[in-house]
Amino acid sequence: MSSRPLLVLSAVLILASCISDGGRKGGYYEDDGPPSWSPRDFASIPDATPEPLPRSRTGNHPYTVFGKRYVPLSEARGFRQQGEASWYGKKFHGNLTSSGERYDMFKMTAAHKELPLPSFVSVRNLDNDRTIVVKVNDRGPFLHNRIIDLSYAAAMKLGIVATGTGRVVIETVFSDGDKADLEEPLSDELIPLEMPQQTTGFYVQAGAFGQIANAHRLRAKLEGLGFSQVNIKKGVSKNRELFIVRIGPFPTLEETTKTQDRLDPHLTEPSRIVSQSGG
Repeated sequence: MSSRPLLVLSAVLILASCISDGGRKGGYYEDDGPPSWSPRDFASIPDATPEPLPRSRTGNHPYTVFGKRYVPLSEARGFRQQGEASWYGKKFHGNLTSSGERYDMFKMTAAHKELPLPSFVSVRNLDNDRTIVVKVNDRGPFLHNRIIDLSYAAAMKLGIVATGTGRVVIETVFSDGDKADLEEPLSDELIPLEMPQQTTGFYVQAGAFGQIANAHRLRAKLEGLGFSQVNIKKGVSKNRELFIVRIGPFPTLEETTKTQDRLDPHLTEPSRIVSQSGG
């Protein structure tokens, strides 16, 4: 094994603690924070420009931080997330990011736990409605359920440097201008599933999505909650391809219902039970 993955993982572990509890009030961890001088006007720094780029050789494999395992997504298209953003600054300026690039706090970049490296996302500040586009080239943040760590320049443009954090919505963007596809509600129709003919039993259908990235997110969430036999299958509803997240098969309806009872408190929409007979 080369030493580079170990260096990258070490950087991830250090980055995990780059913002302390005080960060939510504008404080900094140890010697991190804004630079002592600024070489340019931050308003003039252009947003990152989405472009098709190859996956980085590092940072796209499963990894574990603080005892939690993370599995990077294989597909970024269709990703949308809402939560809290933080930022990191001079303490990490010039260090290697998880993708192998050098962190430059004056560039429009960010860190995310699961998005493929590199990816491009729009970030909208829900408190002032400012929107920026950044290149995701690093892993983090790993504290306080934050969803994205912005570079200092990105945080300045978004208006969250003084507060340390901010409420945001992030969506993946691409060179063709596409953004995320919102979650599909479960249809009232029975969605036909593509299954092997000999597959029999009952399934708990947890969600149906127009974009496979959202299906992967739900599967990862359910597996993190301890559910097993979580899989994704293609289906069609109203002539549209869907990616269906389901748990099973279970041999009896009673066992399926028990799983559904455990599952529904973790979903925004109720699940449904579907069955498949062997052919």
